[in-house]
Amino acid sequence: MPEDRRLRRIVVAGGGTAGWMAAAAIARTMGRAVDLTLVESDAIGTIGVGESTIPPLVNFNRLLGINEAEFMRATQATFKLGIAFDGWKEPGHSYFHSFGMTGKDHWSAGFQHFWLHGREKGYDDPYDAYCLELKAALEGKFAHLPDEAMNYAYQLDSTLYAKFLRAMAEGDGATRIEGKIARVELDGESGNVAALQLDSGLRIEGDLFLDCTGFRALLIEEALHAGHDDWTHYLPCDSAIAIQTESVGPAVPYTRAMAHDSGWQWRIPLQHRTGNGIVYCSRYLDKDAALTRLLGNIEGQTLTQPNFLRFGAGARRKQWHRNVVAIGLSGGFMEPLESTSIHLIQRAVLRFIRMMPLHEISARDIAEFNDQQHADMLQIRDFLILHYKATERRDSAFWRFCGTMEIPDTLAQKIELFRETGRVFRKNEELFAENSWVQVMMGQGIMPRAYHPIAEKLRDDELARLLTMLRETVTKTVAGLPQHSAYVEHYCGAVRAAAA
Repeated sequence: MPEDRRLRRIVVAGGGTAGWMAAAAIARTMGRAVDLTLVESDAIGTIGVGESTIPPLVNFNRLLGINEAEFMRATQATFKLGIAFDGWKEPGHSYFHSFGMTGKDHWSAGFQHFWLHGREKGYDDPYDAYCLELKAALEGKFAHLPDEAMNYAYQLDSTLYAKFLRAMAEGDGATRIEGKIARVELDGESGNVAALQLDSGLRIEGDLFLDCTGFRALLIEEALHAGHDDWTHYLPCDSAIAIQTESVGPAVPYTRAMAHDSGWQWRIPLQHRTGNGIVYCSRYLDKDAALTRLLGNIEGQTLTQPNFLRFGAGARRKQWHRNVVAIGLSGGFMEPLESTSIHLIQRAVLRFIRMMPLHEISARDIAEFNDQQHADMLQIRDFLILHYKATERRDSAFWRFCGTMEIPDTLAQKIELFRETGRVFRKNEELFAENSWVQVMMGQGIMPRAYHPIAEKLRDDELARLLTMLRETVTKTVAGLPQHSAYVEHYCGAVRAAAA
């Protein structure tokens, strides 16, 4: 087929984190094999509150050849070892969802089975005592360890991350065009998007379009009507307020998610400031009361005006439709409880690159992309619902609703399987591994009634040696780690770099 029939022209509609992650990855991966254009308007703001991430972003940055220390200085980032959940099981109770492994698994059964058997034998150390990342986080410590023995992510300024990626993408050949999209032009014969008409009159043609226009979903929904599945009956929080404050102490290597009577509040420490926000259900808390509550539970002087957000949990039914692929919020939204927003951008971008067509778009590729995206979002949806459903709180109308609501059969099966047997199965490369489900389910009060019989294979003295060795290894390693704030300053300190 002639060269000029190849699908070379890729147009990214919208900037922000989604747009520039897509542009940077495509430009770095595909180089001169594609003609890449990104359209964004300085007049249109971005959400800009996706400050907490999960470990796959480490691999995304490595894939793009990004120097970690340089990236962290540019984005004022700190390291993140997990999330502390305060008040979710009941007021006054806390637990930690870490990124690491707990103990040591056997191929037939996870470590929780050996720990549960140990409890019967009188070993009363908490499950947390066997997780390196969890103990390091709570002691405010961090370091890169040999053989990547410490699993981590980042707490970063997402606006600065987009700026960092923009410079990288433009350096790799991407073209940015300033302008507001006034109209999406469809091809009358194929029904595909043919071009974007900007308010300046400029017309930008493309073969493939990535919709990074956020909640507006200008291409995938307004133009192509891909459809949307609403999940607000499972995840009722529909509003948020974000605000930034001065740092008042050393940044800890974890994010906090603090439950309140109508939702929850986040606190994310960066190098130069702290990100704060309140997530709530407007049926149970009005905007003014939510703002008052947020301002009454922050530390340090405010640096910004409150940013009010409205949203609804759900997913686009077709995230690749015709010649448009939805990336980020245009493809769906789930609240930031487990820091999955940037991850979903990453998954969609890398999946698109793997399925990028040469001469024509394959209906099989589209179907596969949509199946995989939908599976990702369903699995994350279920994990988020778990935090609300598995609660002993009945102190407000919001929590009474959550505790008694119907849940998807997929989640009910996972909960009851764990409650009855202590087992968790990870399916189809789903994001959250067995240890994540175990930590959250036990943290929320779901305790197994049984364990795998493999645990009884060990004699009592063997079980004692195993548990003692694992616990002492964690304790010794954490004792030798530097304080997180000191490590960040030495490794990628933005303030120190500016003064040098």
